[in-house]
Parts: sequence; structure tokens; C-alpha cells
Amino acid sequence: MNPLSRLLLLSLMLSVLGGCASWGSDDWREPQLRLVKVQKVKATMHQQQFILHVRVDNPNDSRLFIRNLDFSVRLNDIPVVEDNASLWRSVAAHEQRTFKIEVRTNLWRHLKPLVKAIRSKRPVPYQLSGELNTGLLWHRSLHFWRSGEIIPGDFHSE
Repeated sequence: MNPLSRLLLLSLMLSVLGGCASWGSDDWREPQLRLVKVQKVKATMHQQQFILHVRVDNPNDSRLFIRNLDFSVRLNDIPVVEDNASLWRSVAAHEQRTFKIEVRTNLWRHLKPLVKAIRSKRPVPYQLSGELNTGLLWHRSLHFWRSGEIIPGDFHSE
């Protein structure tokens, strides 16, 4: 092995070990997830397509690598979608980033109560829950549950 290859291998090993030390650190805090916006793309009688805008806040001193997100969304306590999104994105240290996740659902059986809730012009409660899988070499699964309100008309959350 030539000296340059050895140096590169040593550098890689040291950076990996540095990453290991940060996982065991007591000052690591869980990232926060929040549903920011629901954007309607297309709606037919049997299938609706939305884009969920999910914001991830990284309160840590190191970059957060996100592999995938298993999630469910309930509007007004009605199950709207349960899905998995493969993201492969990152959020810089002490930063936030919004991801767009395309979902398809069939709300036909829940149409009446959902339309009633949206037409009421009052905020509609939502729950976003699931599991966020992070890391590149060492994986961590974070369970989350968030709630808030969607304001009818513009589908923005409060």
C-alpha cells in the first residue's frame, strides 16, 4: 500500500471514530419534526395526492443524516395516510430543513367528516407520528408524535 493510500485510510478511520464518539455523547438531543404545510396536488373520487411539508430541526452540534421516515397522519382524528418515505437527506448542525413528501391516499370513506371539518373554517387538529431513521454507518431510530392544527383554506399549520 502506498503512503498516500495509508494516509487516506487513516484519515477515514479517524473521522469514523470521531463520529462514534458523538453518538455516545450525553449532549445529543433528539431532532424535532413538525408538519408545516399540506399541499393538495390532485384529488379525484378514489385517490387524493398531497405534498406534506415536514420540517426537521437539528439541535445538535453535528450534521443529522436522515435515511427514511415511517409516518402516519391523522386529521380531526381520522386516519389520512400511513406511509414510508426514503429521504437520504441531511440537516446541518443547529439548522432546520423542510422536506417535501408526496403521499397518495383514498379518503372516500372519510370524505363526509373531513369536508365538514374543513368547511367549518375552524382549525383542524392533526397528529403526525412515526419513526425517523438516522445515521450513515451507525443507525438510530427516533420515535416521534406531534400535534397541531391545520387552518382550512390554505392548509398551513399553526
